[in-house]
Amino acid sequence: MSELKITRRHLPHWTFEGSIYFVTFRAKRTVFDEMERRMVLDHIKEGDGKFYDCYAAMVMPDHVHLLIQPKHAYTLSRVMSGIKGVSAHKINAHRNATGTVWQHESFDRIVRDAKEFDKKLHYMYNNPLKKGIADDPSRYVGWFYNERICG
Repeated sequence: MSELKITRRHLPHWTFEGSIYFVTFRAKRTVFDEMERRMVLDHIKEGDGKFYDCYAAMVMPDHVHLLIQPKHAYTLSRVMSGIKGVSAHKINAHRNATGTVWQHESFDRIVRDAKEFDKKLHYMYNNPLKKGIADDPSRYVGWFYNERICG
Protein backbone atom coordinates (compact mmCIF):
# COMPACT_ATOMS: atom_id res chain seq x y z
CA MET A 1 0.00 0.00 0.00
CA SER A 2 1.29 3.45 -0.90
CA GLU A 3 1.77 6.03 1.77
CA LEU A 4 2.47 9.73 1.77
CA LYS A 5 6.06 10.58 2.73
CA ILE A 6 7.30 14.06 3.56
CA THR A 7 11.01 14.90 3.53
CA ARG A 8 12.74 18.23 3.96
CA ARG A 9 16.03 19.90 3.26
CA HIS A 10 15.29 23.58 2.82
CA LEU A 11 12.03 22.85 1.01
CA PRO A 12 9.38 20.25 1.85
CA HIS A 13 9.04 17.34 -0.57
CA TRP A 14 5.86 15.27 -0.47
CA THR A 15 5.94 11.92 -2.23
CA PHE A 16 3.13 9.48 -2.89
CA GLU A 17 3.73 6.52 -5.18
CA GLY A 18 1.91 6.81 -8.49
CA SER A 19 1.56 10.60 -8.31
CA ILE A 20 2.17 13.04 -11.12
CA TYR A 21 4.39 15.94 -10.04
CA PHE A 22 4.82 19.48 -11.25
CA VAL A 23 8.55 20.12 -10.79
CA THR A 24 10.62 23.27 -11.27
CA PHE A 25 14.38 23.28 -11.01
CA ARG A 26 16.68 26.22 -11.57
CA ALA A 27 20.11 26.79 -13.04
CA LYS A 28 22.81 28.01 -10.70
CA ARG A 29 24.17 31.31 -12.04
CA THR A 30 23.97 30.36 -15.71
CA VAL A 31 21.82 30.85 -18.79
CA PHE A 32 21.37 28.06 -21.33
CA ASP A 33 21.75 28.71 -25.02
CA GLU A 34 19.57 26.94 -27.59
CA MET A 35 21.96 23.99 -27.93
CA GLU A 36 22.09 23.48 -24.16
CA ARG A 37 18.30 23.69 -23.85
CA ARG A 38 18.06 21.03 -26.56
CA MET A 39 20.60 18.85 -24.69
CA VAL A 40 18.58 19.04 -21.46
CA LEU A 41 15.32 18.31 -23.28
CA ASP A 42 16.82 15.40 -25.22
CA HIS A 43 18.07 13.87 -21.98
CA ILE A 44 14.62 14.24 -20.38
CA LYS A 45 13.07 12.53 -23.42
CA GLU A 46 15.64 9.69 -23.25
CA GLY A 47 14.41 8.73 -19.77
CA ASP A 48 10.73 8.99 -20.68
CA GLY A 49 9.02 5.61 -20.56
CA LYS A 50 12.01 3.98 -18.81
CA PHE A 51 12.38 5.74 -15.47
CA TYR A 52 9.33 8.02 -15.58
CA ASP A 53 6.51 9.23 -17.77
CA CYS A 54 7.11 12.83 -18.75
CA TYR A 55 3.80 14.37 -19.76
CA ALA A 56 5.37 17.72 -20.66
CA ALA A 57 8.61 19.63 -20.24
CA MET A 58 9.64 23.24 -20.77
CA VAL A 59 13.34 24.08 -20.69
CA MET A 60 13.74 27.82 -20.23
CA PRO A 61 17.06 29.71 -20.34
CA ASP A 62 17.48 29.50 -16.55
CA HIS A 63 15.01 26.88 -15.28
CA VAL A 64 13.02 23.78 -16.22
CA HIS A 65 9.38 22.81 -15.62
CA LEU A 66 8.22 19.18 -15.74
CA LEU A 67 4.96 17.29 -15.43
CA ILE A 68 6.38 13.91 -14.53
CA GLN A 69 5.37 10.59 -12.98
CA PRO A 70 8.17 8.32 -11.71
CA LYS A 71 7.92 4.63 -12.60
CA HIS A 72 7.15 2.25 -9.73
CA ALA A 73 10.79 1.40 -8.92
CA TYR A 74 11.95 5.05 -8.85
CA THR A 75 11.40 7.90 -6.41
CA LEU A 76 11.06 11.49 -7.56
CA SER A 77 14.34 12.24 -5.78
CA ARG A 78 16.15 9.52 -7.75
CA VAL A 79 14.59 10.66 -11.05
CA MET A 80 15.57 14.29 -10.44
CA SER A 81 19.10 13.30 -9.43
CA GLY A 82 19.47 11.45 -12.72
CA ILE A 83 18.03 14.23 -14.87
CA LYS A 84 20.09 16.96 -13.20
CA GLY A 85 23.30 14.94 -12.93
CA VAL A 86 23.49 13.70 -16.51
CA SER A 87 22.32 16.99 -18.05
CA ALA A 88 24.90 18.90 -15.95
CA HIS A 89 27.63 16.57 -17.20
CA LYS A 90 26.53 17.12 -20.82
CA ILE A 91 26.36 20.91 -20.42
CA ASN A 92 29.79 21.04 -18.77
CA ALA A 93 31.25 18.89 -21.56
CA HIS A 94 29.67 21.21 -24.15
CA ARG A 95 31.17 24.24 -22.40
CA ASN A 96 34.49 22.51 -21.69
CA ALA A 97 33.91 23.45 -18.06
CA THR A 98 33.38 21.96 -14.63
CA GLY A 99 31.20 22.93 -11.74
CA THR A 100 27.64 23.08 -10.54
CA VAL A 101 25.00 23.68 -13.20
CA TRP A 102 21.79 23.25 -11.18
CA GLN A 103 20.66 24.54 -7.81
CA HIS A 104 20.59 21.67 -5.36
CA GLU A 105 16.88 21.50 -4.63
CA SER A 106 13.82 21.41 -6.84
CA PHE A 107 10.35 22.75 -6.22
CA ASP A 108 7.84 19.93 -6.53
CA ARG A 109 4.11 19.62 -6.05
CA ILE A 110 1.83 16.61 -6.31
CA VAL A 111 -0.76 17.29 -9.02
CA ARG A 112 -4.09 16.60 -7.35
CA ASP A 113 -6.56 16.46 -10.25
CA ALA A 114 -7.12 17.05 -13.97
CA LYS A 115 -7.93 20.73 -13.45
CA GLU A 116 -4.61 21.33 -11.70
CA PHE A 117 -2.79 19.30 -14.37
CA ASP A 118 -4.28 21.51 -17.11
CA LYS A 119 -3.43 24.67 -15.18
CA LYS A 120 0.22 23.62 -14.78
CA LEU A 121 0.43 22.51 -18.42
CA HIS A 122 -0.86 25.89 -19.64
CA TYR A 123 1.52 27.71 -17.30
CA MET A 124 4.45 25.76 -18.73
CA TYR A 125 3.36 26.25 -22.33
CA ASN A 126 2.88 30.00 -21.94
CA ASN A 127 6.12 30.59 -19.99
CA PRO A 128 8.21 31.58 -23.07
CA LEU A 129 5.45 33.98 -24.19
CA LYS A 130 5.25 35.54 -20.74
CA LYS A 131 9.03 35.98 -20.66
CA GLY A 132 9.01 37.49 -24.17
CA ILE A 133 11.40 34.92 -25.66
CA ALA A 134 9.00 33.17 -28.07
CA ASP A 135 6.02 34.10 -30.20
CA ASP A 136 4.88 30.49 -30.64
CA PRO A 137 5.62 28.19 -27.69
CA SER A 138 4.96 25.08 -29.79
CA ARG A 139 8.04 25.97 -31.87
CA TYR A 140 10.22 27.00 -28.91
CA VAL A 141 13.37 24.92 -28.49
CA GLY A 142 12.75 23.54 -25.04
CA TRP A 143 9.07 22.52 -25.31
CA PHE A 144 7.98 18.87 -25.14
CA TYR A 145 4.41 17.61 -25.04
CA ASN A 146 4.21 13.85 -24.87
CA GLU A 147 1.68 12.65 -27.44
CA ARG A 148 2.40 9.03 -26.40
CA ILE A 149 0.70 9.48 -23.02
CA CYS A 150 -1.29 12.71 -23.39
CA GLY A 151 -3.00 11.85 -26.64
